[in-house]
Amino acid sequence: MINEFKDFIAKGNVMDMAVGIIIGAAFTAIVTSLVGDLINPIIGLVSGGVDFTNKYAVLAGEVPAGASLEAAREAGASIFAYGSFIMAVINFLIIAFVVFMLVKMVNRAKDAAAKEEEAAPEAPKGPTQEELLAEILVALKK
Repeated sequence: MINEFKDFIAKGNVMDMAVGIIIGAAFTAIVTSLVGDLINPIIGLVSGGVDFTNKYAVLAGEVPAGASLEAAREAGASIFAYGSFIMAVINFLIIAFVVFMLVKMVNRAKDAAAKEEEAAPEAPKGPTQEELLAEILVALKK
C-alpha cells in the first residue's frame, strides 16, 4: 500500500495539481486585494458611495442602526449578508475571467509551438534497412 501511495504521489498529474493549488491560494490573495482595494472603490464611486461589504438585512435580533456587518454579527443577530455574497460573486467572476485569459494564452502558445514543430524541415533520412542490406549484398557479390 505504501508503494502504491508513492507511485500515486510521484505521478506528474498529482504534482501539477499540488502546484496549481499552491498558486491558486496565492492568486486568491491577489484577487481579494484587487476586488477590495481597486474594484470596490470604483463600484462605490459609480453607485454613489455604496459599499457592498457592509450591506446586510437583520433577520432576527437587535442591531443598532448604521452598525457595520462585523458589529451586527458580534451582537448575535441573525444576519442576511447579501453584500458579502455580491463581493463573492464579483471575486468569482474576476478569477474566472483571469483563468480564462491564462488558459487562452497557454493554448495559443501550445498551438504556436505545434505549428513551428510541423513547419520545421525534416532532417535527411539515412538509407533504410533494406537498402543497406542490398548494398551489402552487392558488395559481397563483388
